[in-house]
Amino acid sequence: MPSLQIQVQPGERTLVNVPTIFHTDPRTLRESVTLLGFDIEVEATPTRYTWHPGDGTSKSTAKPGRPYPAKDVTHTYRRVADEVRPRVDTTYSVRYRVDGGAWTPLGQTLTATGESTSLEVEEAAPVLVAR
Repeated sequence: MPSLQIQVQPGERTLVNVPTIFHTDPRTLRESVTLLGFDIEVEATPTRYTWHPGDGTSKSTAKPGRPYPAKDVTHTYRRVADEVRPRVDTTYSVRYRVDGGAWTPLGQTLTATGESTSLEVEEAAPVLVAR
């Protein structure tokens, strides 16, 4: 199964106590192979996304999230970190058919571990300045 790349907004750096947006670009896998003279079609559709922000927590969603201004999938970091490695693992529902027959569910899901990306978590404080 194809692993999906996590997208992080605002980018390579985020702030403590500010929601960070996660999303990914889902793809349905469609493959055809010939095995022992039979034409086999396989279709794997993403059905669940498990988000690992890189701070030891995780959460699952049925949707892949969307970029800003949507806030479908967010995470708020509570501590400064030089580097966390967020990733998304994707669970696929798989079905197949032989020689153009009826689709048959595989009977189990398959999960692909996503590639992690580097993210720095910083702290910011407001400062009053004279004009």
